[in-house]
Amino acid sequence: MDGQEFKDAIFEQLARAGAAFASPKRVEIVDLLSQGERTVDSIAEATGMMVANTSRHLHVLRDAGMLTSRRDGLHVVYRVADDSVVAGYRGLRNLAESRIGEVRQLAQAFFGDVDGADPVGVQELLKRSRAGQVVVVDVRPRLEFEAGHLPGAISIPLEEVAQRLAELDPDTAVVAYCRGPYCVLAAQAVAQFRAAGLRAERLAAGPPDWRAAGISIAVGAAPEVSLRRRSTRKQPKMKGTRT
Repeated sequence: MDGQEFKDAIFEQLARAGAAFASPKRVEIVDLLSQGERTVDSIAEATGMMVANTSRHLHVLRDAGMLTSRRDGLHVVYRVADDSVVAGYRGLRNLAESRIGEVRQLAQAFFGDVDGADPVGVQELLKRSRAGQVVVVDVRPRLEFEAGHLPGAISIPLEEVAQRLAELDPDTAVVAYCRGPYCVLAAQAVAQFRAAGLRAERLAAGPPDWRAAGISIAVGAAPEVSLRRRSTRKQPKMKGTRT
């Protein structure tokens, strides 16, 4: 093998990694699995695909080394292979944000219409949470909350927001978050919170971004707490460095 043959072979393998992300649905799958592992049926439901199409995309990602799978009874459960896959996805996202103007335009148009809120940065949220100024609400499905959430956050999945509005203290601001900067769940929750007269904002980042910033992540179900009059009590601290 001469030098050019070597380079051709190496760059062909690098292109395999790029090809794994060369589908909007495969990018969405990686974004979803960066929250935690899921079954094929769950991935299909969350991404709006048929199970057969979902399986084909999962096989492409697995063959490229991006995902691993295991059996849980009758179900196949997928997860990202390791943190390098999430880092690659975040790098792709950052590249698109910096070089493709439509990304910003689409985000501004959608979120401006849904909640009209300027997103809160994670460091600002940490500061306000330490001061007991906000209630942090995770509106993802409970399975994702238990796989990893901000310390001190409470779980109110989007489909439960309307039924649980009365639990929230109207004198305390709410910051909702979901999977990341382009997840729509938090924006939809903020719209409901505001319609009910609550002060509500949306966090701009999700678990992959917190981990990259060295922010500690809590796992497991949150303890039951009273949300009324939380402004008179000190909030659980959220650490700015990994534990």
